[in-house]
Amino acid sequence: MKTPSTTGGPFQELAQPSPAEQNRRGYGHTLREILQQPDTWEATAEALAPRVPELHAVVEATTGPILLTGSGSSLYVGTCLALGLQRTFGRVVQAQAAGDILVHAEHTLAPDGLIVSFARSGDSPESAAAVDLVLERRPAWRHIVITCNADGRLATRYRGDRRVTTVVLDARTNDSSLVMTSSFTNLLLAGRALAVTAEPYREGATHTASVARRVLASDAPALAHLAEGELDSAVFLGTGARYGAAREAALKLLEMTAGRVKTTAETCLGLRHGPISWIDARTLVVAFVSNDERARAYELDVLRELDAKGLGGPRVLVGEAVPRALLRAGDVLVDTAAGVRTHDDDLVAVDVLVGQLLAFFRSRHLGLRPDAPSPDGVIQRVVPEFPIH
Repeated sequence: MKTPSTTGGPFQELAQPSPAEQNRRGYGHTLREILQQPDTWEATAEALAPRVPELHAVVEATTGPILLTGSGSSLYVGTCLALGLQRTFGRVVQAQAAGDILVHAEHTLAPDGLIVSFARSGDSPESAAAVDLVLERRPAWRHIVITCNADGRLATRYRGDRRVTTVVLDARTNDSSLVMTSSFTNLLLAGRALAVTAEPYREGATHTASVARRVLASDAPALAHLAEGELDSAVFLGTGARYGAAREAALKLLEMTAGRVKTTAETCLGLRHGPISWIDARTLVVAFVSNDERARAYELDVLRELDAKGLGGPRVLVGEAVPRALLRAGDVLVDTAAGVRTHDDDLVAVDVLVGQLLAFFRSRHLGLRPDAPSPDGVIQRVVPEFPIH
């Protein structure tokens, strides 16, 4: 295993107990699932590369819109992917909640299109129900199901239906923890296979995994220290694909702290339109700084505006060639530079990893159990069954 999971820093002490004892203490699954991500990304790319032509053929078989759907974190996979896929295909691509499709499909779906369903378990009530409804009411639509669970409803229910193409990821990605970590990033990487050819796909996964290993080895101590400070809330900022990462990172911190840290996600330009009023001295500001020059210019302007207005507590800035003048005492820079300029679409997984680490360390600091951080069972690993109307 290449990932520096136990070589030092905050992971060394956490890895000392046996795996069984780590699980008993309530963090073993989450720790393993966070740390395994670089390895699983390379495995996912290797497994899916031979299927790239098949997936591209499904996309090309339709001419209508492409809807990227899921619930919760699985929906945010689509948020991360939509802009890049739209840029590639030159057709409408949008993330749409499975619940919205279930409720409004008959009134909003075009006669023809493609739905890509993302799911960890594939057993959330609305996931299969939304696919069932579209298969019945819009039979010309094609479907791609990408899931981490070979035994889930989404993976098994449509065998034999030629309109549905199913991709099941490595069993390691079917996270045991309540929150999605490696499942999210591997679903994200699998979705990237829709828009690239096989060799660049493998190369992108290898490059992103290399950056992630460096983050785990070099930046985790500073992130752990920051997560143990005084903070009541957090705002995550990103543009384009990296706004999707901001939404997922905000959800991770909210989930793993059982709501004790209030979070929000915004685009940098959107922050000025009201949400900036929410930021105070105990608000952690996490900015995923774009490699697109125009987007970056707007993002850096907003960070300088926060400085000028005296808003926000400590910062985490994630990106390449981030101006050092933006860093203040106590801030953390996660430098993603790797010799060549990385496209934002490939940095999304690293952004999410940073959010996962902040959430994990904060959860531990608050005395919670990252594997099951909801003491009263308010949220569960799979949403319980509810009536489908």
